[in-house]
Amino acid sequence: MEEIYVRHVELLGFEKRFFPSQHYVYMLMVKWNDLSEKLIYRGYPEIYTFHKSLKEMFPIEAGDIDKKDRIIPALPAPKWLDNQKSTETRQSTLAEYCGSLINLPPKISRSQLVRSLFKVRPEDENPPAQHPLKRNETFVVSNDKTRDNTSEISGPIILESYRVIADYSHTSKYEVTLHIGDLVEIVEKSPNGWWFCQCDTKRGWVPASYLEPLDGPEESEEADPNYAGELYITTKAYKAAQDDELTLETGETIEVIHKLLDGWWVVRKGEETGHFPSMFLYRTGEKKEMASEEHVMRRQTPPPRRSTIRNAQSIHSKGRQRISQDTYRRNSRRFLQQKGSRPNQPRKTSKASTQSPLQDWNNRDNIPKTAGSSPGGELKGAPIIPPRPSPELIMERCTENTRKKVSVRKSKADKQHDHYTGASLYWGQ
Repeated sequence: MEEIYVRHVELLGFEKRFFPSQHYVYMLMVKWNDLSEKLIYRGYPEIYTFHKSLKEMFPIEAGDIDKKDRIIPALPAPKWLDNQKSTETRQSTLAEYCGSLINLPPKISRSQLVRSLFKVRPEDENPPAQHPLKRNETFVVSNDKTRDNTSEISGPIILESYRVIADYSHTSKYEVTLHIGDLVEIVEKSPNGWWFCQCDTKRGWVPASYLEPLDGPEESEEADPNYAGELYITTKAYKAAQDDELTLETGETIEVIHKLLDGWWVVRKGEETGHFPSMFLYRTGEKKEMASEEHVMRRQTPPPRRSTIRNAQSIHSKGRQRISQDTYRRNSRRFLQQKGSRPNQPRKTSKASTQSPLQDWNNRDNIPKTAGSSPGGELKGAPIIPPRPSPELIMERCTENTRKKVSVRKSKADKQHDHYTGASLYWGQ
């Protein structure tokens, strides 16, 4: 007898039920290889429990031994409290997961565990009794919407694995307690430095500063500094607790020059730079409230910084390369000076304002023009000479070796000056 296996799974929508309590189930049309079609109802927690069992049954394909070998698609953990919006937005992810699951090698896609999940049950053919006062609500996905949603997903979502570098105890019901050496899967990386992760059966928010990548100490997703800066406004006052942080009041406009994944961004106020909690910032012209992080923002507590963690133990021999505030400040001032020196040409008079760009190109060799030159294509006056940089700027831009030599010469010159001054006084001159 030929083995029965699932050939195709289509997500039709979901149903909101009120008995025995309010919950949601997805409607799945399962097509088998014997050409039969069955409509089944499955809750998301059950599908996620199946997903965890599948990973335990096939550890190599789940990437537990080597993540490069992972072919089993990832599935985000259920939320603490499901609602209609989360159930609806999860449909495209679940549809993609089922499609990827059926396309896995036969030893997985045709396993007993997969068949048990999609096998029709008595409660599928005869749904349980409804609520005496409320009727079940059915939400069907349109074909156009399904195609649009699934087209945005190029493949199965693979969750990143991180290692815990120190013990962390949760401080709210939304967080999770972790121990050093635990491996967690990252479901969401929030810009404020709180990451939603899952560890075995636990899931919740943890500070990103307590986690490190497995491949190396550096974060591949972390952007380089942008000294041009982006304008942000502070939503809450913060007093610096460390020397490399900035104290700012509510409503101040600053420039963000480096967005770090731990949630402590480097900002610039005037010529000063320092770390500041990103959860107290919002971009100018945008709404500051973020519904997806409402429960995290309500705490108004920035995550701890890596430098404040005690007994941190990393598996990498080289630590994470951090840029010092002196480097941030020096590069920032250099950028501002270069930016200010670009438009240092004197303001043009009304006569010179009629000059065309072609005339500038004709004088690209910076040749001075005589006063009697024809006005057709030549400029009057001397060529534009850039201002000489200040001694402090020269010392800032030169190399360390040059800086040392200049310091030695300066000290010798000072000694000679003192010697000559003393001799003059001695001889009465």
